[in-house]
Amino acid sequence: MGISLYDTLSRTVKELERGENGKCFGMYCCGPTVYGPAHIGNFRTFVVQDLLRRLLEFAGYNPLHVRNITDVDDKTIRQSQAEGISLKAFTEKWTERFHADCKALNLLDPHQEPRATAHIQQQIDLISNLIKKGFAYKGNDGSVYFRVSAFKDYGRLSHLDPSEVNVQGVGSRKETQSADEYERDAITDFALWKARKEEDGENFWKSPWGEGRPGWHIECSAMSMQYLGETMDLHAGGIDLCFPHHENEIAQAEAVTNKVFAKHWLHIVHLMVEGRKMSKSLGNLYTLKDIEEKGFSPMVSRYLLLSAHYRQPLNFTFDGLHAAQSALGRIESFVSNLLTAADWSNEKWTQLAASPQIPEEWSIFGKAWDFLVDDLNTPASLGALFTAMNNCPGTTDQGNARNILKVLAAVLFAFGLRLFTEKKIILEIPQKIRDLAEMRWQAKLSKDFALADTYRKQIAALGWEILDRKDGYDLKQ
Repeated sequence: MGISLYDTLSRTVKELERGENGKCFGMYCCGPTVYGPAHIGNFRTFVVQDLLRRLLEFAGYNPLHVRNITDVDDKTIRQSQAEGISLKAFTEKWTERFHADCKALNLLDPHQEPRATAHIQQQIDLISNLIKKGFAYKGNDGSVYFRVSAFKDYGRLSHLDPSEVNVQGVGSRKETQSADEYERDAITDFALWKARKEEDGENFWKSPWGEGRPGWHIECSAMSMQYLGETMDLHAGGIDLCFPHHENEIAQAEAVTNKVFAKHWLHIVHLMVEGRKMSKSLGNLYTLKDIEEKGFSPMVSRYLLLSAHYRQPLNFTFDGLHAAQSALGRIESFVSNLLTAADWSNEKWTQLAASPQIPEEWSIFGKAWDFLVDDLNTPASLGALFTAMNNCPGTTDQGNARNILKVLAAVLFAFGLRLFTEKKIILEIPQKIRDLAEMRWQAKLSKDFALADTYRKQIAALGWEILDRKDGYDLKQ
């Protein structure tokens, strides 16, 4: 049972290599910079990474999952000083918030979660080696820079044309190291160690080059090598990190080791909100808490985040959230009917779903699993899941119902979708909405569909949605 995945470096879908003799599959995921709450776009990346982690476990790859915390950079320092608290207290507050959101979204804890400030010496050692090998230099301002021109393969991950790097200079690109406002020999060079400046306050460490702090890129190279060795099996992150962050990580690591830094590169495409790019100015930069306050549980958000292929943009809409909510409801109804036939309780299902066994045979859900391990094709997998549910014959056979539930538990565990456990926010429905809904229902029962549709439009104009059931209806905002 293998997993195939698109590799950014080779631009091909390749089967992931297994470690020999049960060796762990080393997986490094770039984590959050903890200067505020992570938004729903960040969590698309983390949810897809979590899906892969679960598949790796099911497929017997024995993953070793490392996800870092960036707790020192320009933003964390600036924000902590603006709030008048220490960098440690500031970043701990937002790290706790990130962990709470991860738990709500049912993300598995990484096996290691290193923090940049706890690995300063490893970063200093790596910079020292780069200087010794001629790949780095100390600038006039006391900062240390990586000399991009000395690393001949720079740009191969993001497929930059060499002339764009060496002649025009990547500094002309919008995505470049514009935050590195330090002196350097070439615009392409990036900071490994930033000399202490007045605005850094007390946030500095001693080094062979003077007081200062590490650059962002060196943090991940040092921490990944600390926990996964000189060559890891897979490196993952959002597509925005491909250049320059991951490009710089490769240069820093391979310049020292002369070995392949990562065998496989996974990048997750951006998320849009209602067809537009997320931004504070547009007011559409939603956190998980924002979505919950609008009446949608974290599992609804997780479902929607997995509803599109990770290599395609996901349009995050409130219509989509309603559809995800409805889809989860259909799955819960299907499971409830099987639980009745199996003579099992919801609590029994929760226990089963928390740690399902790997099925010897995926039965009617075989296609759903096959699509998942074929480049994480989540939309096709979900489609196959519902097709299997629709074609599943009604059964009163206890043994058969239990077998189906066991396999379905494994599929839903891979997706990380929990059932029957989410608290639903109960909204107070205005009496006018209740009256319109009841009149609409009576019109529908009387087969006056034109009048029923008129009431439905009135309800929608007031910001509510009516969802029909066989025996009634629900109202949602």
